[in-house]
Amino acid sequence: MIVDRGGSCMTTPVGVSDTTEELLEDELHQAESAYDAWSQTSRQDRAAALGIVADRLDQAADELVAIAQRESHLAEGRLRGELRRTTFQLRLFGEVLTDGGYLEARIDHADPAWPMGAPRPDLRRQLEPIGPVVVFAASNFPFAFSVAGGDTAAALAAGCSVVLKAHPGHPELSVRTGQIVADALAEAGAPQGVFTVILGVEAGGRALADPRIKAGSFTGSIPGGRALFDIANSRPDPIPFYGELGSVNPVFVTRRADAARGQQVAEEFLASMSLGAGQFCTKPGVLLVPADSAIPATLQQLALPSAAPLLNTRIQQGFLRGLDELLAHPRVTALTVTDGALADAPAPSILQTDIDSVLTDQEGLFRECFGPTALVVTYADETSLLELARSIDGQLTATIVGEPDDEIAPELIRLLAKRAGRLLWNQWPTGVSVTYAQQHGGPYPATTAPGTTSVGTAAITRFLRPVAYQGFPQELLPTELSEDLGATIPRLVDGELRS
Repeated sequence: MIVDRGGSCMTTPVGVSDTTEELLEDELHQAESAYDAWSQTSRQDRAAALGIVADRLDQAADELVAIAQRESHLAEGRLRGELRRTTFQLRLFGEVLTDGGYLEARIDHADPAWPMGAPRPDLRRQLEPIGPVVVFAASNFPFAFSVAGGDTAAALAAGCSVVLKAHPGHPELSVRTGQIVADALAEAGAPQGVFTVILGVEAGGRALADPRIKAGSFTGSIPGGRALFDIANSRPDPIPFYGELGSVNPVFVTRRADAARGQQVAEEFLASMSLGAGQFCTKPGVLLVPADSAIPATLQQLALPSAAPLLNTRIQQGFLRGLDELLAHPRVTALTVTDGALADAPAPSILQTDIDSVLTDQEGLFRECFGPTALVVTYADETSLLELARSIDGQLTATIVGEPDDEIAPELIRLLAKRAGRLLWNQWPTGVSVTYAQQHGGPYPATTAPGTTSVGTAAITRFLRPVAYQGFPQELLPTELSEDLGATIPRLVDGELRS
């Protein structure tokens, strides 16, 4: 069973057929065959193919955005920007392929005088595609984390075939995007079956459990991601499963920062927590401020953004359930809650409590509520921020709004680095740039694999595994590990980086 971020069971909508068991078997067979061919395709040819996919998606922008608007309730401008990000990351992975550094190629020449006491053999190591993979699309980013999103781009770049499990929140968009991607890959000469879209809960579970699939990725809720994670790990041959599950993304405001720019912090926090109707996995869900801060009063005075419809009924129901539970908590008060907060579409709302209550009941108060609400937490003693930082669970992000000479800053940074994948200083976590150094992941329950990222070029390593070649003649080595042809990429040769 797949559960969306609103916490409800998701099923394929009426009018879109689930993938049958027979069709799934055929598509998995093709994915396995396509992997054998695609994994041997040159880096240059794979890069060109990704470029063609990006071009065809750009050319279909008007059609795709119109479908996405109907299915997701998101604004045209937001969707067009997201599609640009999607095609940008496809082309960026093409550049990664051309550079070749992602292979992490290493060469140790034979050394009879190797100091360990025995001769060193000739050893050559690089990362190679892991096999056919299944990618579970997200609901809140119908382009960038969906059919042609980051994991699809990374897996295809790595040399893997992709079975894409469509999200039921935008089935028509998923099918049409899948057609464009598959046609573009065929145009580029990719083997049939290198990319396919499947629909339905049962089909997704069967695909993940199939022995031909060698890795899985997912973006969604903790219950849904954990269920899939357990499938991946309970197989006779367990496989890597990269699940992004949930995050509160706390923001820690120090006393000095509050005194220096409290008004600005309040305005920027409201803008960040309400962006996209609060349906970003990086939404700042908890804001910690001094007990005597003017930020809560400022938030009450600021004009709230207009209500906006949520992505789908399931998310709406899950949001209302979560907000009801927070409002019913005996230690929570309503800071900016209007009658429209529980409507469809819900108006943004902000609640308030104190840090002692959060430390006493983290499960009830320090939790993700996927939608346009957040919790302001007041503290009397700044050292209590350290206590909370020590005790919270894994997060995608943690933000410090502070001053460079804040005494608490070094220890707070050290503690939060153990809890989050990305730390921010005087910036806001919404908006995840697709770059070389990006990290979008974190300790459980933010993700099931804290050593990887789902955004940025390092995401390609999710779908690769290391292979070492010992004692092989030059003519039988992979091109990138040979003495001549491999010299065009960065390599670690006898412990020395060369390019």
